[in-house]
Amino acid sequence: MINYPAGQGPHKKRRNPYSSATNYSSRGMSFEDKINQSNLYYLKHQIAVIHKKPTPIQVVKVDYPKRSAAKITEAYYRNASTTDYNGIYKGLYIDFETKETKNKTSFPLSNLHDHQLKHMHDCYQHGGVVFLLISFRSNQTVYLLPFKLLQYYLDHFQKQSIPYEFIEQNAFVCSQGIFPPIDYIQALDKFLDQQ
Repeated sequence: MINYPAGQGPHKKRRNPYSSATNYSSRGMSFEDKINQSNLYYLKHQIAVIHKKPTPIQVVKVDYPKRSAAKITEAYYRNASTTDYNGIYKGLYIDFETKETKNKTSFPLSNLHDHQLKHMHDCYQHGGVVFLLISFRSNQTVYLLPFKLLQYYLDHFQKQSIPYEFIEQNAFVCSQGIFPPIDYIQALDKFLDQQ
């Protein structure tokens, strides 16, 4: 007989089936995780091909504690990233950035960087469908804000944030569920129908 610490056997301790543990299965899923899951759903159902862009890094130092376990210990961003996602939908080039805010009354423009805005502008100028997906955590609402509206706001208002009311009245609400977690394609269709 083997004596294990605290009298436990080699098996994991069994959970009491009558305990009142709450299941928080998708509650901890981040906004980006939900978008990634939505993209997998769109790909699997042949709706769209949209992927997260990798952030380019320069690896400087790697440790090899064992042959099979290389570990990057020092790396730097090569250059500023552009937007989070791009791909193809209905023959159109799609390019968008995702942002999340805890703010209840507005979306802070400090969340967008100049190089991102320039990239979005360049894609838009070349006929791409460009937008922001904004998640307001306080009310669990996600909006698709077309770049055209974002540019209009930036050109006409000298403010440091976009009021929630402006987004609510002008952007497109993305429905949320299980498959896909955030259906931004449905919101995108509504936007494209108005073009």
